Amino acid sequence: MAPDRTPAPMSLFRRRPLWLLPALAVLAWFAIGTIGGPYSGRLSQVQTNDAASFLPDSAESTRVTQLQRAFDTEQALPGFVVVESDRPLTDEQLARSREFAGSIPDLPIPVAGHQPVRVGDFLTGQPQVVPAEDGRALLVVLGFDTARTAGNLADGEGAVARSVQVVREREGELEATGLEVRVAGPAGQVADLVEAFSGIDGLLLGTALLAVLVILLLVYRSPVVPLLVILTSVLALALAGAAVYALADGEVLTLDGQAQGILSILVVGAATDYSLLLVARYKEELRRHDERYAAMRRAWRRTLEPVLASAGTVVLGLMCLLLSDMAQIRGLGPVGAIGILAAALAALTFLPGVLLLPGRLSSGEHGRWIFWPGVPHVGTAHRPSTGPWAAVPRLVGRHPRRVWTATALVLAAFAACLPLFRAEGTSQTEYFLTEVESVTGQEALARHFDAGSGDPTIVLGPAGDLARMLRIVEGTPGVASAGVTDRSGTVLPVTEGTDPLVVDGRVEIQATLDDPADSPRADGTVQGLRTALDAVGPDVLVGGSTAQNLDSRRTAAADRNRIIPVTLVTIFLVLVLLLRSLPAPLLVLGANVLSFGATIGASGLVFDHVLGFPGAEPSVPLYGFVFLVALGIDYSIFLMTRVREESFRQGTRPGTLAGLAVTGGVITSAGVVLAATFATLGVLPLLFLAQTAFIVAFGVLLDTLVVRSLLVPALTYDWGENVWWPRRPPVRAVPSGGTT
Repeated sequence: MAPDRTPAPMSLFRRRPLWLLPALAVLAWFAIGTIGGPYSGRLSQVQTNDAASFLPDSAESTRVTQLQRAFDTEQALPGFVVVESDRPLTDEQLARSREFAGSIPDLPIPVAGHQPVRVGDFLTGQPQVVPAEDGRALLVVLGFDTARTAGNLADGEGAVARSVQVVREREGELEATGLEVRVAGPAGQVADLVEAFSGIDGLLLGTALLAVLVILLLVYRSPVVPLLVILTSVLALALAGAAVYALADGEVLTLDGQAQGILSILVVGAATDYSLLLVARYKEELRRHDERYAAMRRAWRRTLEPVLASAGTVVLGLMCLLLSDMAQIRGLGPVGAIGILAAALAALTFLPGVLLLPGRLSSGEHGRWIFWPGVPHVGTAHRPSTGPWAAVPRLVGRHPRRVWTATALVLAAFAACLPLFRAEGTSQTEYFLTEVESVTGQEALARHFDAGSGDPTIVLGPAGDLARMLRIVEGTPGVASAGVTDRSGTVLPVTEGTDPLVVDGRVEIQATLDDPADSPRADGTVQGLRTALDAVGPDVLVGGSTAQNLDSRRTAAADRNRIIPVTLVTIFLVLVLLLRSLPAPLLVLGANVLSFGATIGASGLVFDHVLGFPGAEPSVPLYGFVFLVALGIDYSIFLMTRVREESFRQGTRPGTLAGLAVTGGVITSAGVVLAATFATLGVLPLLFLAQTAFIVAFGVLLDTLVVRSLLVPALTYDWGENVWWPRRPPVRAVPSGGTT
């Protein structure tokens, strides 16, 4: 077909200088990058990483926290300084240790541009020093006031993390006397999490962008287009970062370190995918149109529907997370949705503008030089006659039933391993994949004290049932000791002279557990306490940090069972509106659900038998589902919108093969880019992110290389025109190489 050299119809746009709108779009995005970029780098200042703040008010542990204020007006987050020796402590070491403990409240915390504050400004009282029975250790218990540490310091740093950092900087004073000193407990874990997440702004983003750049250089074999795509991703991230910062700072949404890391990866991956789709279609249209503005208009219009459908599907899938009762999970929904919207907006406005501007300023190839050395010339065909994207359509066309049967069986075999994926929860000390002080400190504490020392489980119940409750608590396996809060606020064993504090008819029992407060075994002890205390009555409540962990896991599991069905229905409705069919959406959605099951099954095999992971949190498969089903359907949307377009031209079966051939390269490249960007989450030494990175990267590659390349097109080809029921697309005869 002869190239289209007909001038475009006159319009308001055509009467203006052709470079004006692209120039305005580019300038607007550079302004967004200049203003929003700094806010992306300050997202860590508006993070919330305290697990207790994520629970709903209806959780039993949350109710205990609220009622406990009447017993102790200052709610404390425990921090433990464990002082240890391999032999009995000398008198000098004991004296130096007590002196060190007494100096902790006066340690200064420097704040840039402000007067220093003291660690004691965030404590509920003086540190408590508890010697070990074996004489080889001391436990210094710090209570961080959750009310005073809820905000950030003047320079945006978390008060708990900075306090722990200051204490750790002074550990050398005791280590010089032959002692080992470690800060552990929930406060130590918060500090280690903050330090681990501090790499997000630089290391994670830099690694992701480098991976994308390398892949794009291999895809385009051109130095210019990859840089423009990378710039599109960076500007999208600046817009998303500024919006998320404003909403988190205004407490409209909850942002934690995990959500911040996922935001960066999601924006870079999605913006690159949408950019790849636009650039591929633009390059295709440049082979048909001599005038680059006409080519961009056609490419933009043909790209608009799949990009908006893809972005809309992901946004709606992520917004289903708002149904979660966990603030942490609920916050990821709008955070991710903002990132996807920013990615789509940048790919549809900034990238077209910057692709067109160089043509106005250059004299060669009418602006096509940006694709150098693979410059697309008018009249050259772009139909893969060799390579994999010629062989795959031929295979699908010759043996469609064999292809979809074989691929479905392989996916089903992996899905059969799904029970191997253990998502019952892990201890917080297992969150870290590298050695951190909060973990080694907890191990040291367990060597010399009851592992739950300093972080008690709280039981609140009617004062008249105190004796009965105490018998049940002390008789529950896993409880090392128990005491009651007296009128002075001291926790004492119940004796004949004990005068318990009674508030609103309730008393408070504090139980020390045999196991670390954040361990699954401690979870089991708390569950045993709750079950046994149910016999006393419904007014008996069990709380504390272990109960918070247990409630978090239960809430996340309930969220998973509720959100997954709603997400499936939502995505199905989007597909029905997009494809204007019922069988096609069912085919696409079913294939992606099967792919998700296969991914989780394969992940269970790898986590258990290859990487030796201790298990996973219940929220991991939920995150994996939302990302994989929403993002994986992207590629089927890209394919099926093109198949539908081609079906209007030449019928469903030939249209399926043509759509597969023409989109194969770009969609595969997009899948590889997204998998690579999510894989970079593994550079952060956290179990949750490493598992999410593997699940999404493996699942995206499975969707790209198997589901979208073989299963979906083979089923579509086998079903033929029936796939578009109840409305079949009318076939319009268009000469080969033409366009509609």
